[in-house]
Amino acid sequence: METRKGFRFSSFNAPDQSPFERLFEIFQELITHTSGDVDEALDWLRELDKEYELTDDDYTIDDFIEDLKAKGYIREEFEEGGETGEGTPGEGTRSITAKMERIIRQRALEQIFGKLKRSGAGSHRTGKAGRGDEHTGDFREYRFGDSLDHISMTESLKNAQINHGTEGFSLTEDDLVVEDTHHKAQMSTVLMIDISHSMILYGEDRITPAKKVAMALAELITTRYPKDTLDVLVFGNDAWPITIKELPYLKVGPYHTNTVAGLQLAMDILRRKRNTNKQIFMITDGKPSCLRLPDGNYYKNSVGLDDYIVEKCYNMARQARKLHIPITTFMIAQDPYLMQFVRHFTEANKGKAFFTGLQGLGEMIFEDYEQNRKRRLRG
Repeated sequence: METRKGFRFSSFNAPDQSPFERLFEIFQELITHTSGDVDEALDWLRELDKEYELTDDDYTIDDFIEDLKAKGYIREEFEEGGETGEGTPGEGTRSITAKMERIIRQRALEQIFGKLKRSGAGSHRTGKAGRGDEHTGDFREYRFGDSLDHISMTESLKNAQINHGTEGFSLTEDDLVVEDTHHKAQMSTVLMIDISHSMILYGEDRITPAKKVAMALAELITTRYPKDTLDVLVFGNDAWPITIKELPYLKVGPYHTNTVAGLQLAMDILRRKRNTNKQIFMITDGKPSCLRLPDGNYYKNSVGLDDYIVEKCYNMARQARKLHIPITTFMIAQDPYLMQFVRHFTEANKGKAFFTGLQGLGEMIFEDYEQNRKRRLRG
Protein backbone atom coordinates (compact mmCIF):
# COMPACT_ATOMS: atom_id res chain seq x y z
CA MET A 1 0.00 0.00 0.00
CA GLU A 2 1.34 3.47 -0.92
CA THR A 3 -0.01 6.89 0.03
CA ARG A 4 0.56 10.05 -2.03
CA LYS A 5 -1.02 13.47 -1.43
CA GLY A 6 -4.05 12.04 0.33
CA PHE A 7 -4.60 9.15 -2.10
CA ARG A 8 -3.92 5.51 -1.38
CA PHE A 9 -2.66 3.18 -4.11
CA SER A 10 -2.63 -0.58 -3.92
CA SER A 11 -1.53 -3.29 -6.37
CA PHE A 12 -4.19 -4.70 -8.66
CA ASN A 13 -5.19 -8.28 -8.03
CA ALA A 14 -7.14 -10.00 -10.77
CA PRO A 15 -10.43 -11.32 -9.41
CA ASP A 16 -10.74 -15.05 -8.94
CA GLN A 17 -13.04 -16.63 -11.50
CA SER A 18 -15.41 -19.44 -10.77
CA PRO A 19 -15.34 -22.51 -13.04
CA PHE A 20 -18.49 -21.21 -14.71
CA GLU A 21 -16.98 -17.75 -15.36
CA ARG A 22 -13.84 -19.23 -16.91
CA LEU A 23 -15.83 -21.43 -19.28
CA PHE A 24 -18.31 -18.64 -20.01
CA GLU A 25 -15.48 -16.41 -21.30
CA ILE A 26 -14.52 -19.10 -23.82
CA PHE A 27 -18.12 -19.92 -24.69
CA GLN A 28 -18.86 -16.29 -25.62
CA GLU A 29 -16.00 -16.32 -28.14
CA LEU A 30 -17.04 -19.68 -29.56
CA ILE A 31 -20.70 -18.73 -29.94
CA THR A 32 -19.64 -15.70 -31.99
CA HIS A 33 -17.48 -17.81 -34.30
CA THR A 34 -20.26 -20.38 -34.77
CA SER A 35 -22.85 -17.68 -35.58
CA GLY A 36 -25.06 -18.58 -32.63
CA ASP A 37 -24.92 -22.36 -33.11
CA VAL A 38 -24.96 -23.56 -29.49
CA ASP A 39 -24.32 -27.24 -30.21
CA GLU A 40 -21.32 -26.49 -32.42
CA ALA A 41 -19.91 -24.10 -29.79
CA LEU A 42 -20.31 -26.75 -27.08
CA ASP A 43 -18.65 -29.36 -29.29
CA TRP A 44 -15.66 -27.05 -29.67
CA LEU A 45 -15.68 -26.42 -25.92
CA ARG A 46 -15.53 -30.16 -25.24
CA GLU A 47 -12.60 -30.49 -27.64
CA LEU A 48 -10.78 -27.65 -25.87
CA ASP A 49 -11.54 -29.30 -22.53
CA LYS A 50 -9.94 -32.55 -23.69
CA GLU A 51 -6.81 -30.75 -24.88
CA TYR A 52 -6.37 -28.16 -22.12
CA GLU A 53 -8.22 -29.76 -19.16
CA LEU A 54 -10.54 -26.83 -18.56
CA THR A 55 -12.72 -28.77 -16.13
CA ASP A 56 -12.38 -31.40 -13.41
CA ASP A 57 -14.62 -33.94 -11.70
CA ASP A 58 -16.14 -31.23 -9.49
CA TYR A 59 -17.37 -29.14 -12.41
CA THR A 60 -17.89 -30.67 -15.86
CA ILE A 61 -19.05 -29.36 -19.22
CA ASP A 62 -22.46 -30.88 -18.48
CA ASP A 63 -22.59 -28.85 -15.26
CA PHE A 64 -21.70 -25.77 -17.29
CA ILE A 65 -24.55 -26.45 -19.74
CA GLU A 66 -27.02 -26.78 -16.89
CA ASP A 67 -25.78 -23.46 -15.47
CA LEU A 68 -26.18 -21.80 -18.88
CA LYS A 69 -29.81 -22.90 -18.91
CA ALA A 70 -30.42 -21.96 -15.27
CA LYS A 71 -28.96 -18.48 -15.76
CA GLY A 72 -31.09 -17.86 -18.85
CA TYR A 73 -28.29 -17.78 -21.44
CA ILE A 74 -29.48 -20.70 -23.55
CA ARG A 75 -32.80 -22.45 -23.99
CA GLU A 76 -33.56 -26.03 -24.92
CA GLU A 77 -36.71 -26.74 -26.88
CA PHE A 78 -38.16 -30.21 -27.34
CA GLU A 79 -40.34 -31.38 -30.18
CA GLU A 80 -43.86 -32.42 -29.32
CA GLY A 81 -43.69 -35.75 -27.53
CA GLY A 82 -39.95 -35.30 -27.19
CA GLU A 83 -39.37 -37.67 -24.30
CA THR A 84 -37.70 -41.03 -24.29
CA GLY A 85 -39.54 -44.25 -23.50
CA GLU A 86 -38.27 -44.12 -19.92
CA GLY A 87 -40.08 -40.85 -19.36
CA THR A 88 -36.92 -38.74 -19.30
CA PRO A 89 -36.56 -35.73 -21.59
CA GLY A 90 -35.00 -36.45 -24.96
CA GLU A 91 -32.33 -34.16 -26.43
CA GLY A 92 -33.81 -30.94 -27.74
CA THR A 93 -32.68 -28.02 -29.88
CA ARG A 94 -30.49 -25.54 -28.06
CA SER A 95 -30.38 -21.84 -28.91
CA ILE A 96 -29.15 -18.67 -27.27
CA THR A 97 -31.59 -16.29 -25.59
CA ALA A 98 -32.08 -12.55 -25.99
CA LYS A 99 -30.10 -12.17 -22.76
CA MET A 100 -27.15 -13.99 -24.32
CA GLU A 101 -27.40 -11.91 -27.51
CA ARG A 102 -27.04 -8.77 -25.40
CA ILE A 103 -24.09 -10.26 -23.49
CA ILE A 104 -22.30 -10.98 -26.79
CA ARG A 105 -22.83 -7.40 -28.00
CA GLN A 106 -21.59 -6.00 -24.70
CA ARG A 107 -18.50 -8.20 -24.82
CA ALA A 108 -17.71 -7.07 -28.36
CA LEU A 109 -18.00 -3.45 -27.22
CA GLU A 110 -15.74 -4.04 -24.21
CA GLN A 111 -13.13 -5.80 -26.32
CA ILE A 112 -12.88 -2.95 -28.81
CA PHE A 113 -13.29 -0.08 -26.35
CA GLY A 114 -10.75 -1.70 -24.06
CA LYS A 115 -8.18 -1.65 -26.87
CA LEU A 116 -8.99 1.98 -27.61
CA LYS A 117 -8.54 2.98 -23.97
CA ARG A 118 -5.23 1.13 -23.71
CA SER A 119 -3.88 2.63 -26.92
CA GLY A 120 -4.96 6.17 -26.11
CA ALA A 121 -6.13 8.71 -28.65
CA GLY A 122 -6.05 7.73 -32.29
CA SER A 123 -4.44 9.33 -35.28
CA HIS A 124 -7.47 10.65 -37.19
CA ARG A 125 -7.69 14.31 -36.20
CA THR A 126 -10.12 17.07 -37.07
CA GLY A 127 -9.08 20.70 -37.01
CA LYS A 128 -12.56 22.04 -36.35
CA ALA A 129 -13.48 23.22 -32.87
CA GLY A 130 -16.97 23.82 -31.58
CA ARG A 131 -19.23 23.92 -28.59
CA GLY A 132 -19.71 20.75 -26.61
CA ASP A 133 -22.97 18.97 -25.95
CA GLU A 134 -25.56 20.74 -23.85
CA HIS A 135 -25.40 19.89 -20.14
CA THR A 136 -28.67 18.92 -18.49
CA GLY A 137 -27.73 19.34 -14.82
CA ASP A 138 -28.77 15.72 -14.22
CA PHE A 139 -26.33 13.19 -12.82
CA ARG A 140 -26.09 9.41 -13.11
CA GLU A 141 -23.61 6.65 -12.30
CA TYR A 142 -20.56 6.19 -14.51
CA ARG A 143 -20.99 3.57 -17.25
CA PHE A 144 -18.33 1.82 -19.28
CA GLY A 145 -17.33 3.97 -22.26
CA ASP A 146 -18.39 7.33 -20.76
CA SER A 147 -16.05 10.19 -21.59
CA LEU A 148 -13.80 11.22 -18.70
CA ASP A 149 -14.62 14.85 -19.58
CA HIS A 150 -18.18 14.30 -18.35
CA ILE A 151 -17.23 13.01 -14.89
CA SER A 152 -18.30 15.42 -12.14
CA MET A 153 -15.42 15.34 -9.66
CA THR A 154 -17.41 17.24 -7.02
CA GLU A 155 -20.28 14.75 -7.04
CA SER A 156 -17.89 11.80 -7.32
CA LEU A 157 -15.90 12.93 -4.27
CA LYS A 158 -19.12 13.36 -2.30
CA ASN A 159 -20.04 9.80 -3.25
CA ALA A 160 -16.65 8.53 -2.10
CA GLN A 161 -17.07 10.19 1.30
CA ILE A 162 -20.51 8.66 1.73
CA ASN A 163 -19.39 5.21 0.61
CA HIS A 164 -16.00 5.03 2.34
CA GLY A 165 -15.91 7.73 4.99
CA THR A 166 -13.18 10.34 5.41
CA GLU A 167 -10.57 8.07 6.96
CA GLY A 168 -8.39 6.17 4.51
CA PHE A 169 -10.07 8.03 1.66
CA SER A 170 -10.23 6.24 -1.70
CA LEU A 171 -12.06 6.90 -4.96
CA THR A 172 -13.27 3.88 -6.93
CA GLU A 173 -15.07 3.44 -10.23
CA ASP A 174 -18.29 2.76 -8.31
CA ASP A 175 -18.10 6.28 -6.83
CA LEU A 176 -17.90 8.09 -10.17
CA VAL A 177 -20.81 10.28 -11.26
CA VAL A 178 -21.38 11.59 -14.78
CA GLU A 179 -23.33 14.67 -15.85
CA ASP A 180 -25.76 13.81 -18.60
CA THR A 181 -25.68 15.76 -21.85
CA HIS A 182 -28.10 16.17 -24.74
CA HIS A 183 -26.79 15.95 -28.26
CA LYS A 184 -27.77 18.95 -30.35
CA ALA A 185 -28.07 16.85 -33.50
CA GLN A 186 -28.26 13.26 -34.64
CA MET A 187 -25.96 11.10 -36.72
CA SER A 188 -27.55 8.46 -38.95
CA THR A 189 -25.25 5.63 -39.96
CA VAL A 190 -25.74 2.69 -42.29
CA LEU A 191 -23.27 -0.14 -41.77
CA MET A 192 -22.79 -2.35 -44.84
CA ILE A 193 -21.30 -5.82 -44.32
CA ASP A 194 -20.02 -7.92 -47.19
CA ILE A 195 -21.22 -11.53 -46.82
CA SER A 196 -19.87 -12.85 -50.12
CA HIS A 197 -18.06 -16.18 -50.17
CA SER A 198 -14.67 -14.48 -50.42
CA MET A 199 -15.07 -13.33 -46.81
CA ILE A 200 -14.04 -16.84 -45.71
CA LEU A 201 -11.77 -17.84 -48.56
CA TYR A 202 -8.03 -18.52 -48.41
CA GLY A 203 -8.19 -19.82 -44.84
CA GLU A 204 -8.99 -16.39 -43.42
CA ASP A 205 -12.14 -15.74 -41.41
CA ARG A 206 -13.06 -12.16 -42.25
CA ILE A 207 -16.72 -12.33 -41.30
CA THR A 208 -16.26 -12.89 -37.54
CA PRO A 209 -14.27 -9.65 -36.99
CA ALA A 210 -16.81 -7.78 -39.13
CA LYS A 211 -19.65 -9.27 -37.10
CA LYS A 212 -17.99 -8.33 -33.80
CA VAL A 213 -17.54 -4.75 -34.99
CA ALA A 214 -21.20 -4.54 -36.03
CA MET A 215 -22.37 -5.82 -32.63
CA ALA A 216 -20.05 -3.47 -30.77
CA LEU A 217 -21.08 -0.46 -32.84
CA ALA A 218 -24.75 -1.30 -32.28
CA GLU A 219 -24.16 -1.53 -28.54
CA LEU A 220 -22.17 1.75 -28.51
CA ILE A 221 -24.85 3.71 -30.33
CA THR A 222 -27.84 2.30 -28.42
CA THR A 223 -26.22 2.88 -25.00
CA ARG A 224 -24.03 5.95 -25.48
CA TYR A 225 -25.71 7.81 -28.36
CA PRO A 226 -29.36 6.76 -28.16
CA LYS A 227 -30.48 9.67 -30.35
CA ASP A 228 -28.26 8.50 -33.19
CA THR A 229 -29.52 5.82 -35.55
CA LEU A 230 -27.79 2.72 -36.89
CA ASP A 231 -29.11 0.58 -39.73
CA VAL A 232 -27.27 -2.57 -40.75
CA LEU A 233 -27.45 -4.23 -44.13
CA VAL A 234 -25.65 -7.15 -45.71
CA PHE A 235 -24.78 -7.57 -49.37
CA GLY A 236 -24.01 -10.60 -51.50
CA ASN A 237 -25.77 -11.18 -54.83
CA ASP A 238 -28.38 -8.76 -53.48
CA ALA A 239 -28.63 -6.51 -50.43
CA TRP A 240 -31.09 -6.60 -47.56
CA PRO A 241 -31.41 -5.02 -44.11
CA ILE A 242 -30.95 -7.02 -40.92
CA THR A 243 -31.83 -6.20 -37.33
CA ILE A 244 -29.37 -5.79 -34.48
CA LYS A 245 -30.88 -8.94 -32.99
CA GLU A 246 -29.76 -10.92 -36.06
CA LEU A 247 -26.10 -9.89 -35.86
CA PRO A 248 -24.81 -12.83 -33.76
CA TYR A 249 -26.18 -15.26 -36.35
CA LEU A 250 -24.61 -13.61 -39.39
CA LYS A 251 -22.93 -15.97 -41.89
CA VAL A 252 -21.46 -15.69 -45.35
CA GLY A 253 -23.21 -17.36 -48.26
CA PRO A 254 -22.35 -18.73 -51.70
CA TYR A 255 -22.61 -15.19 -53.02
CA HIS A 256 -20.81 -12.84 -55.35
CA THR A 257 -20.39 -9.20 -54.24
CA ASN A 258 -23.08 -6.78 -55.39
CA THR A 259 -21.62 -3.58 -53.93
CA VAL A 260 -23.95 -1.44 -56.05
CA ALA A 261 -27.06 -3.05 -54.54
CA GLY A 262 -25.67 -2.43 -51.04
CA LEU A 263 -25.00 1.23 -51.77
CA GLN A 264 -28.42 1.70 -53.36
CA LEU A 265 -30.15 0.27 -50.30
CA ALA A 266 -27.97 2.30 -47.94
CA MET A 267 -28.86 5.54 -49.70
CA ASP A 268 -32.56 4.61 -49.79
CA ILE A 269 -32.44 4.11 -46.02
CA LEU A 270 -30.66 7.41 -45.42
CA ARG A 271 -33.00 9.38 -47.70
CA ARG A 272 -35.79 8.56 -45.24
CA LYS A 273 -33.86 10.03 -42.30
CA ARG A 274 -34.89 13.59 -41.45
CA ASN A 275 -31.61 14.72 -39.95
CA THR A 276 -28.85 16.06 -42.18
CA ASN A 277 -25.87 14.20 -40.67
CA LYS A 278 -25.60 10.91 -42.53
CA GLN A 279 -22.83 8.46 -43.33
CA ILE A 280 -22.15 5.00 -44.72
CA PHE A 281 -19.60 2.57 -43.27
CA MET A 282 -18.74 -0.32 -45.58
CA ILE A 283 -16.81 -3.41 -44.45
CA THR A 284 -15.67 -5.40 -47.46
CA ASP A 285 -12.82 -7.37 -48.97
CA GLY A 286 -13.11 -4.90 -51.80
CA LYS A 287 -13.97 -6.79 -54.97
CA PRO A 288 -17.36 -6.00 -56.59
CA SER A 289 -18.26 -8.91 -58.85
CA CYS A 290 -22.01 -8.80 -59.44
CA LEU A 291 -24.85 -6.57 -60.65
CA ARG A 292 -28.56 -7.14 -60.99
CA LEU A 293 -29.73 -6.05 -64.43
CA PRO A 294 -33.06 -4.29 -65.15
CA ASP A 295 -34.51 -7.56 -66.50
CA GLY A 296 -33.85 -9.27 -63.14
CA ASN A 297 -30.91 -11.35 -64.33
CA TYR A 298 -27.49 -11.15 -62.71
CA TYR A 299 -24.33 -10.01 -64.43
CA LYS A 300 -21.37 -11.70 -62.70
CA ASN A 301 -17.64 -11.68 -63.26
CA SER A 302 -15.26 -13.10 -60.65
CA VAL A 303 -12.12 -12.64 -62.76
CA GLY A 304 -10.25 -9.47 -61.86
CA LEU A 305 -12.13 -6.18 -61.77
CA ASP A 306 -14.88 -5.89 -64.37
CA ASP A 307 -14.92 -2.37 -65.92
CA TYR A 308 -18.71 -2.35 -66.26
CA ILE A 309 -19.29 -3.28 -62.59
CA VAL A 310 -16.55 -0.96 -61.34
CA GLU A 311 -17.95 2.05 -63.22
CA LYS A 312 -21.38 1.41 -61.68
CA CYS A 313 -19.72 1.50 -58.25
CA TYR A 314 -18.05 4.82 -59.05
CA ASN A 315 -21.42 6.22 -60.16
CA MET A 316 -22.96 5.21 -56.83
CA ALA A 317 -20.10 6.91 -54.99
CA ARG A 318 -20.76 10.12 -56.94
CA GLN A 319 -24.50 9.94 -56.22
CA ALA A 320 -23.81 9.62 -52.50
CA ARG A 321 -21.50 12.62 -52.70
CA LYS A 322 -24.30 14.71 -54.29
CA LEU A 323 -26.54 13.69 -51.38
CA HIS A 324 -23.79 14.77 -48.92
CA ILE A 325 -23.39 11.20 -47.69
CA PRO A 326 -19.73 10.32 -47.11
CA ILE A 327 -18.73 6.68 -47.48
CA THR A 328 -15.99 5.27 -45.29
CA THR A 329 -14.64 2.00 -46.66
CA PHE A 330 -12.91 -0.44 -44.34
CA MET A 331 -10.93 -2.66 -46.66
CA ILE A 332 -9.93 -5.96 -45.06
CA ALA A 333 -7.91 -7.42 -47.91
CA GLN A 334 -4.46 -6.38 -49.05
CA ASP A 335 -4.53 -7.07 -52.82
CA PRO A 336 -2.90 -4.06 -54.58
CA TYR A 337 -5.41 -3.94 -57.47
CA LEU A 338 -8.35 -3.96 -55.00
CA MET A 339 -6.73 -1.24 -52.93
CA GLN A 340 -6.41 0.84 -56.08
CA PHE A 341 -10.12 0.37 -56.79
CA VAL A 342 -10.99 1.49 -53.25
CA ARG A 343 -8.82 4.60 -53.67
CA HIS A 344 -10.63 5.59 -56.89
CA PHE A 345 -14.00 4.83 -55.29
CA THR A 346 -13.12 7.00 -52.29
CA GLU A 347 -11.98 9.85 -54.51
CA ALA A 348 -15.29 9.74 -56.41
CA ASN A 349 -17.19 10.08 -53.13
CA LYS A 350 -14.70 12.36 -51.33
CA GLY A 351 -15.01 9.91 -48.45
CA LYS A 352 -12.37 7.96 -46.58
CA ALA A 353 -10.76 4.54 -46.80
CA PHE A 354 -8.91 2.46 -44.22
CA PHE A 355 -6.83 -0.52 -45.27
CA THR A 356 -7.02 -2.14 -41.88
CA GLY A 357 -6.55 -5.86 -42.25
CA LEU A 358 -8.49 -7.68 -39.53
CA GLN A 359 -6.62 -6.78 -36.34
CA GLY A 360 -7.38 -3.06 -36.21
CA LEU A 361 -10.82 -3.10 -37.78
CA GLY A 362 -12.85 -2.40 -34.65
CA GLU A 363 -10.59 0.35 -33.32
CA MET A 364 -10.57 2.08 -36.72
CA ILE A 365 -14.36 2.10 -37.02
CA PHE A 366 -14.94 3.33 -33.48
CA GLU A 367 -12.37 6.06 -33.75
CA ASP A 368 -13.78 7.21 -37.08
CA TYR A 369 -17.34 7.19 -35.74
CA GLU A 370 -16.35 9.41 -32.81
CA GLN A 371 -14.38 11.80 -35.01
CA ASN A 372 -17.21 12.05 -37.55
CA ARG A 373 -19.67 12.95 -34.79
CA LYS A 374 -17.44 15.72 -33.51
CA ARG A 375 -16.77 17.11 -36.97
CA ARG A 376 -20.29 16.95 -38.38
CA LEU A 377 -22.33 17.72 -35.26
CA ARG A 378 -20.14 20.53 -33.92
CA GLY A 379 -18.47 21.93 -37.02
